[in-house]
Amino acid sequence: MRISHEAIYLSFYDSRRRQAINRKLTQRLRTARPMRQPRAARRPSGRGIIRDMVSISQRPAEVENRAVPGHWDGDLVMGSRPSAIATLVERTSRFTAVIALPDGIKAEQVTPHLTRHLLGIPAQLRRTLTWDRSREMAEHRTITATTGMSVYLCKPRSPWQRGTNENTNRLLRQYLPKNADLRKYSQEDLDFIAAELNNRPRKIHGYRTPPEVYSELLKSGDALIV
Repeated sequence: MRISHEAIYLSFYDSRRRQAINRKLTQRLRTARPMRQPRAARRPSGRGIIRDMVSISQRPAEVENRAVPGHWDGDLVMGSRPSAIATLVERTSRFTAVIALPDGIKAEQVTPHLTRHLLGIPAQLRRTLTWDRSREMAEHRTITATTGMSVYLCKPRSPWQRGTNENTNRLLRQYLPKNADLRKYSQEDLDFIAAELNNRPRKIHGYRTPPEVYSELLKSGDALIV
């Protein structure tokens, strides 16, 4: 007579509650789990999948070489969960914006605040947005429809594909500790932090500041090649 491993597990666990009938017996199993979750329950349900995403590999070459202004990198900076703020960095000027997310970090909570800020950017500097492949971008089609900006998502576990944004986020940790509740920071507070960060002269700009370069781009419309 043969008996399957699943039958053995079922004899140890209450099938309705998935809890062990006898903990002394389940402790002898390899995993010693107090609860049983059958494989069928772990099959992908489709939740959390970002639909119709566009990979960073399809992004125009002009974004990579920074020859044309108006391309932005973005990400969330997490505090004590579920608090976070959003960051945006313009790739040519390195101009940084920090956006409050008082409602939470889900896509439907992030999208209104992010969209509102993007619409405040002059149209000539509102071309594309590159983001980490995270669930808060599940409504990327709404962002594109509202702002006209194409949204590109990085490959999984590849933060280096938004290197400028990652470096900026590390600098922001001087002001926004990981264990802080970032919902306590108002937009005015975050604007002050962004201003301090932006007013640091950058060697790559000949020791001009990002706002100076950003302002020049707005006035002339010319691209700064770096």
